[in-house]
Amino acid sequence: MSRPSRTVTAVSADGSPIHVEVYGPDGAPAVVLAHGWTCSTLFWAAQIRELAGDHRVVVYDQRGHGRTPFAAVSTDVLADDLEAVLGAVLAPGEKTLLVGHSMGGMTLMAASGRAAFAEHAAAVLLCSTGSSRLVEESLLLPMRAGRLRTRITRMILGARAPLGPVTPFSKRILKYGTMGPGSAPDRVAECARIVHACPRSSRVAWAHVLAELDLDVGVRELRVPTVVLAGTADRLTPMAHARRLAAELPDCRELVELAGMGHMTPVEAPEAVTAKIRELVATYVNVNADAEAKADATADAKAKEGRAA
Repeated sequence: MSRPSRTVTAVSADGSPIHVEVYGPDGAPAVVLAHGWTCSTLFWAAQIRELAGDHRVVVYDQRGHGRTPFAAVSTDVLADDLEAVLGAVLAPGEKTLLVGHSMGGMTLMAASGRAAFAEHAAAVLLCSTGSSRLVEESLLLPMRAGRLRTRITRMILGARAPLGPVTPFSKRILKYGTMGPGSAPDRVAECARIVHACPRSSRVAWAHVLAELDLDVGVRELRVPTVVLAGTADRLTPMAHARRLAAELPDCRELVELAGMGHMTPVEAPEAVTAKIRELVATYVNVNADAEAKADATADAKAKEGRAA
């Protein structure tokens, strides 16, 4: 991954420092990318590589991931941390495309009613995510849905055992659980390196938060234009979640189904995800910037007319 144009430490509401990286030229349209559970800024390497030439790409480590220290965890602090990031890297009133994968998408749902979200969000892309019933609807286990499957799934996702080194066996397990059957070996290895680097304490703590997740209210408050994207072979957040989001969002513009892809869509299908980001920036962020520029020009013209009179 290329070197960031600058790094920033955002300070969350509880004083926690949040590691933020900014790529691309100042003044370019902004895209803010929020990664998922057990990942880090490295998860967005393909998007950074393809977008940073003509976009300002903002990525940050969720607390307890990457270079952001572990601290208290909840959906409220996900929203707090995002607000801190937006305030640290965007000018007042500046609009951006917000992209969230998995827990990153849940971050956007949790923040949908916040002032900073309303101030800065031009549009949203939700990748491979859900708002509730994550454990109950997971397809990790080839069992009939019910209490037993839910209980065993909860135990697996919240297990305290260390993941250990990346091995051929661990990559097979990761691929089964989080990626499509046709995923390229190099992309499986990339995801394995990222996931295995997540500290065990953070992985377990956030697993408990996600197991009790209920952000359905946040979905209904997410009123900006939104696109939902998901892989049809996703076992962690199956297509049922994406379809429910598309039905319940106030302004869902599209449901994108990526055939054969699993949960790690930005890594498994980087071209499709990056193309959708470009499209949404061109449609919503650039339009906002053009409108603001015209408004400023009109205001300047009126001021000049007033001075001339």
